Amino acid sequence: MVVAPDSYPGGREFDPRPWYFSSMQNPIGIIDSGVGGLSIASSLIKKLPNESFIYVADSKNCPYGQNTREEIYKLTTKMINFLLKQKIKLLVIACNSITVSCINDLRRDYSNLPIVGIVPVIKTAVEKTKNKRIGIFSTLITANSSYQKDLIEKFAKDVFVLNKGSLSLVPLIENLNFEAVDGVLEKELESFKKGNVDTLALGCSHFPLIKDRIQKHLPGVLILDSTEAVSRQVERILAHENLLSKTNNSSYNFYTTGDLKTLEYFVSKLTIKAKTNRISI
Repeated sequence: MVVAPDSYPGGREFDPRPWYFSSMQNPIGIIDSGVGGLSIASSLIKKLPNESFIYVADSKNCPYGQNTREEIYKLTTKMINFLLKQKIKLLVIACNSITVSCINDLRRDYSNLPIVGIVPVIKTAVEKTKNKRIGIFSTLITANSSYQKDLIEKFAKDVFVLNKGSLSLVPLIENLNFEAVDGVLEKELESFKKGNVDTLALGCSHFPLIKDRIQKHLPGVLILDSTEAVSRQVERILAHENLLSKTNNSSYNFYTTGDLKTLEYFVSKLTIKAKTNRISI
């Protein structure tokens, strides 16, 4: 079973091995260190309305960016093992920190599970910029990762790139502290203003949840995220394998290891009709 490689770096070619679960009616799993992946889930639900989704937010241990690669891997496998019990047919890692830290190890150790990661849409930003000056705004672990630096080297050789990571925003978003979010944004986005970037790629799935707030600080700047690229890649893989659900019997079950209030707030804001529960894994 081979899927043609896609230009989106979060995709990959698959080894010709059987999947764990390959029925059209099996759900798609989505994981994130917290609620940020709901931005991806919302896009997937709109793109694939017949599919069922199970989402796991490890908000108890969020943010992941302060952990070692080994710690991130261990936390991630707990979520994956939970989802495998739910017989998912495909996994979306809706977390940049997990993707840049250990996606290759996860693909090796779960070789029968198709995995789609999430990375900043640097190539698209390069294509869209008019003044050849782009910004990438992510968590610090993503900004400093060799994974992202390789993407910059591959796709953005001929443009100016301002690559900036934040340590503060994800915990504030998880705690629904939007007043503090605005204060942090005012400081951390200043370098993009001074750098005269006209296109900004968001490199953290939490950041699209506050995209309107980011836009207020950067009027006139084109702000891009990875939600549509991930959705297209998932659809492409399932279509290639004839695993797209053909029945309108979708269900959405969303879980968090942390405060249920945060999950319910963003599920409601994104108008997702999902069952929400707290779990311990």
